Amino acid sequence: MKKLVSRWYLFFVIGFIVFAGMVFVICGEGSTIAVHDNLDLFTPQFQMMKDTGTFWKHGVDVPFLGGISRDNLPSEFSLYTILYMFLPAYPAYIAGYLLKIFVAVGSCILLARELYGEKYRQYRPLVWVLGLGYGVLNVFPAFGIPFASIPLVICLLLKINREPSFKWYGALFLYPVLSYFSYFGLFILAYMAVVFLWMWLKNKSFPGRMFLALCVLSAGCIACEYRLFGTMLLGDEVTIRSTMEAGSFTGGEILKTIGEVFAKGMFHAESVHTCLVLPVCVIYFVVLNVGYIRKKDLKGCFHDVYNLLMLVLVFNSVIYGVYYWEPFRKVVETVCPPLTGWQFNRTVFFNPFLWYAAFFLVLKQLYEKAGKWKKGLANLLAVAAVLLIVLSGTRYNDLYATCFDQAYRVIKGTETDRVSFHEFYSRELFEKAKKETGYQGEWAAAYGFYPAVLEYNGIATLDGYLGYYAQSYKEAFRKIIAPALDRVEASKDYFDTWGARAYLYSGTDLSIVSAYRNSTVTDQNIYMDIDAFKALGGEYLFSRIQLTNAEETGLTHIGTYTDASSPYTLYVYRAL
Repeated sequence: MKKLVSRWYLFFVIGFIVFAGMVFVICGEGSTIAVHDNLDLFTPQFQMMKDTGTFWKHGVDVPFLGGISRDNLPSEFSLYTILYMFLPAYPAYIAGYLLKIFVAVGSCILLARELYGEKYRQYRPLVWVLGLGYGVLNVFPAFGIPFASIPLVICLLLKINREPSFKWYGALFLYPVLSYFSYFGLFILAYMAVVFLWMWLKNKSFPGRMFLALCVLSAGCIACEYRLFGTMLLGDEVTIRSTMEAGSFTGGEILKTIGEVFAKGMFHAESVHTCLVLPVCVIYFVVLNVGYIRKKDLKGCFHDVYNLLMLVLVFNSVIYGVYYWEPFRKVVETVCPPLTGWQFNRTVFFNPFLWYAAFFLVLKQLYEKAGKWKKGLANLLAVAAVLLIVLSGTRYNDLYATCFDQAYRVIKGTETDRVSFHEFYSRELFEKAKKETGYQGEWAAAYGFYPAVLEYNGIATLDGYLGYYAQSYKEAFRKIIAPALDRVEASKDYFDTWGARAYLYSGTDLSIVSAYRNSTVTDQNIYMDIDAFKALGGEYLFSRIQLTNAEETGLTHIGTYTDASSPYTLYVYRAL
C-alpha cells in the first residue's frame, strides 16, 4: 500500500488520460469542439485532402478558394496530418489531443532525466504532474503536438552537446514531424543560433556540435515542409501577405499589450498561469534576487537559470508587443522581405513551456528543503495548477466544454446553444441537399455558414479561410462582396487589411457565420455582385438564412432542407 501511495502521481496522470479518452469516446461526435481557427480551418482542409486523395500529390489544386494549390496546405510529413490520413476526422482530432498529452509528459520526463540524472527520481512526481499540466494546456489545437514537443527538442540538443551520436542527430532531423516551421521551427533555429554565438564567444572555440545541430535541424525542417519552403520562399506569386496590415499601436498600447501577454498569455497559447503560476513565480523571483543582492553576488544573479527563464519570458512578451509598432515591423520586413505580413511575434508561443518550467524550478526548491510538509505543499501546488487548467472554460478547452454541455443536457433536459462536432458539419443534411439538388461539384459559396462546413461536406467553395493565397484572387473575390463591404466600414477594413477569411459578408451585421444553434440577423437581404460570382464560376449558394431579395440579386431558390440530426435549416439557391 505504501508503494502505491508513493506512486500517486501515476494514478493522477494516467487516470486523467483515461478519463479524458472515455469522455470523448462515449460522447463521440456529440462532443463540443472549439470552432474558431479549428473546425473552421484545418479540419476541413484535412477532410478535403482525404476526399480528393491529394495528401501526397503535386501540381494539383484542392476545391476551395476557387481552387488553391495543395502546396498551401499542411505537409504530409506532419504527425497531425498523418492522423487524418488514416483516421476519420473526429477520431483523428481526439487522437491528436491525447497524443499531445503523451508527447508533453514523455518530453518532460526525458528532459528532466537528461538534466538531473539519478536525481530525477527525487523530482519524479513534479515532472509527471507538471508534464501533464503542460500537456493539457488548451493551446491552438492543430498545433498542440508542436507545443508539447518543445521539451523534447531541448533534450535532444543537450544530448548532442554532451554525447553526440548519429542517433541523436537523426532524431533531431526527424523532430519537425512533431513541430511546425512557421510557428515554432524558425524560432527554435533562431534561439539555437543565439546559443551557438554565445558558446563561441564564451569558450573562444568553434562549437561544432551546435553548428552541426543547427544544420541538421534546418535540413529536417526543409525536408518535412518542402512545400512550405517552395511556396513561400521560391514562389513568385504575390499573395495576400503583401496587403496584410497589423496596425500600429501607440507607445501606451504597446506597453499595455506587453503587460497583458506576460500576465495572461494569448488565446492561441493559453497558459492559464495568471492565478497561481504567475504569483508563485514572481514571489520566488523577488526572494531569489534579494538573496543574491544581500550576498553581493550579482554574478550569481546573472547566471541563475531561473532568472534566464524569466528574462526570455519578458523578451518574448516584448517582441509580441513591439510587433504592433509599425516602424519596427517595417525594418524587419525590409531586411527580410519573405517575412512581410508574417507574424514574427510568435515567440510568445514558447511562453507556456517557460512558465511551467519556471514553476517547476520553484516547486523543486520546496522538494529540496527539509520537512515533508514542504514537499506536500509542492505536490499540492502542482496538482492545483493542473486542475486550474482543466476547469478553466477557455476557448480551446474541449474536455470542459463537452462535460459541461453533457451535464447541462442531463440536468436541464435541454441543449446548450453550442453545437457539437457532428452538428457543426451536419453531414446528413448536406448529403440530402446535394442529392436532391443534383449538385455535382460546381463552385459554391456559404452564407450564414462557415465555408468550412461546405468544404467538409465535399462542396467546392469560392470562399474559404486561409492565411496565404494569391492577392489576385482576393481582388477577384472582393468584387463579389463589394456591395456588402461598402455598407459596413468595419467589415471593409477587416477584409482589406487582412483577407484570410474570404467570406460572403452581411450588409448590416459584423458577422453572420455562427457555431450556435440559434442564429439571428438584422437583415435577411444578401448584398453581393452576382456577375462577379458567376465570373469566378459560382453556381450554388448554401445559406442558413432565408433570403428576402434572392430574385433581385440574381438567385433562384431551389430547395429548403432540414434533418433531425442537424440544428440548421438549409436554403439552397442557384445563380440565374
